[in-house]
Amino acid sequence: MQTLRAEHLHRTYGEKTLFDDLNFIINEHDRIGLIGVNGSGKTSLLNTLAGINNDQTGTLTTPKDYTIGYLTQKPALDESLTVMDAVFSGNQSVFVTIRRYEAALAAYGEHPEDEKAQKRYLDAEAQMNEEDAWTAESDVKTILTQLKITDLSQSIKTLSGGQVKRVGLAQVLIQSPDLLLLDEPTNHLDFDSIAWLQQYLSSYKGALLVVTHDRYFLDQIANQIWELDFGKLYQYPGNYQAYVQEKAERVSQEADAEQKSQRLYQQELAWMKAGAKARSTKQNARINRFHELAAQQGTRQVQQNVAISLGQQRLGKKVIELKDATLTLGDHLILKDFSDLIQGGERIGISGENGAGKSSLLNVIAGKLPLDSGIIDVGETVKLAYYTQQIEPIPEDKRMINYLSEIGQHVTDKAGNSVSVTELLEQFLFPRFMHGTLIRKLSGGEKRRLYLLKLLMEQPNVLLLDEPTNDLDISTLTVLEDYIAQFAGTVITVSHDRYFLDKVADRLLIFDGNGQIERYSGQFSDYLAAAQEASKVKPAKAKVATKPAADAAPAEPKKKVKLTYAEQKEWEGIEGEIDSLETQKADVQEAMNQNGANYDKLADLQAQLDDLDKQLDAKVARWEYLSEYAEG
Repeated sequence: MQTLRAEHLHRTYGEKTLFDDLNFIINEHDRIGLIGVNGSGKTSLLNTLAGINNDQTGTLTTPKDYTIGYLTQKPALDESLTVMDAVFSGNQSVFVTIRRYEAALAAYGEHPEDEKAQKRYLDAEAQMNEEDAWTAESDVKTILTQLKITDLSQSIKTLSGGQVKRVGLAQVLIQSPDLLLLDEPTNHLDFDSIAWLQQYLSSYKGALLVVTHDRYFLDQIANQIWELDFGKLYQYPGNYQAYVQEKAERVSQEADAEQKSQRLYQQELAWMKAGAKARSTKQNARINRFHELAAQQGTRQVQQNVAISLGQQRLGKKVIELKDATLTLGDHLILKDFSDLIQGGERIGISGENGAGKSSLLNVIAGKLPLDSGIIDVGETVKLAYYTQQIEPIPEDKRMINYLSEIGQHVTDKAGNSVSVTELLEQFLFPRFMHGTLIRKLSGGEKRRLYLLKLLMEQPNVLLLDEPTNDLDISTLTVLEDYIAQFAGTVITVSHDRYFLDKVADRLLIFDGNGQIERYSGQFSDYLAAAQEASKVKPAKAKVATKPAADAAPAEPKKKVKLTYAEQKEWEGIEGEIDSLETQKADVQEAMNQNGANYDKLADLQAQLDDLDKQLDAKVARWEYLSEYAEG
């Protein structure tokens, strides 16, 4: 069994301990979801396992032939290469083998009489056989197609950041390593691609360690959840749903322990203040115990369930109205005569095709992008806060608490109580010891969390969120979801995160591209289920041309009363033909089940299945027609 063993891993970043004396084993078929607050060290742990970090202590032990593939949050691909060349540009064994074979084949083709060239070609061919690298190209094409990358000759430098991430994902999947490390693999993927990736990973033969905010994705792929929390690693068996239950029990136990310590401390404090006169040995021990307890107060780190509840300005009945809005960006039609009335207290989720213009609609609402035609009318009482994918520049040399104090030393909560900046930082999962930290020392996710808190401190009554789940951890998303649940204003969210949309939206705008926007009332999961069900419904069979149309003139038609000789012969054999087609279809479906990981084979089988379905539809329609006269 291919196993990775980690012993006594320890790493710090500045004053922060990312992981402290971690010990764990990753076995061959483990499916591990790694979670934790932004800045807790998740990416650092992936880097350590991938051999990128060299400043940690401890040991990693693997077999000699153990391979690790790593999808980083921002894959480093050569911008001068095409998509296909970039995928094969890695230094992993399979890519080296393919490049060596292509070079040897070219040299042998130019000099077939050269014995050295012939030997290099034969050796390279043998290596291709040994690594089963012949199907790599077709496998890559299949993976890229599923990830919605269709122009394989396109240059990397012309791709968006999301497209580069998908090319990087294809590169790491084709390696089929013993351990697959994925850092936020669902970012920038639409729902079809996420569903495909779930299916792909469910049949993956090696081990998987994935960092993701997508809780539905975790639920589908994980058989273990690992949580990094204040330098410690907690391991939970099962998927995300099982983790939530067990984590709640652990936090409750820790809170109970903390409360008992607090009560004991208060008792000891009262005793010390009473000033016992006789200091026996036993009493001296008690004094020492008091000092130990006093030193512990405020140092025990317990992750608590927190909620943030801020006041807001009054929001009138009139919020936002769009009338006949039309917008084109370059060659892309974003909005076409689009009208909508957004009212106070609404929870609107926006999702759909990548590049269809979801963020552009938020930019129009925020006044950052003018319409080509039509009207947008924003109410006078509206106070917007816009959480964008690209946050505003944050002064790196400021301390966190000073950055927020620019908004004010205190804000007012919904009950009218004054809440200090320090309390807000703690509610937003920044422990007190971090409040004086320079912003440049924060991780990217921590900076985004700080920026989001600043926006909420401005106490808006309309909140625009553009893909907040791409860079926020699950704990922060939970706090944000709780905030939205208590928020009396309007929330408009662009997201591909199914779990998040289910919790924060009850009305949907689905961008299908080319100005087409679907509307749906209800949860996003219900919309996906309805869309999937609709895709299974086949269109009604067309009436055969020989039957009279329903709206034909009422003149007396010449009725057919029996089959011709040729039709009678066809009728006698048609049921056998239908049975044969259904048997072939069942065989193809069984073959698809047995080749779940071979996407080149699956593509061929799917084409066969589609062809058989067409033949069956035609035969059944013919049977229906012939049966009318055969039974007469």
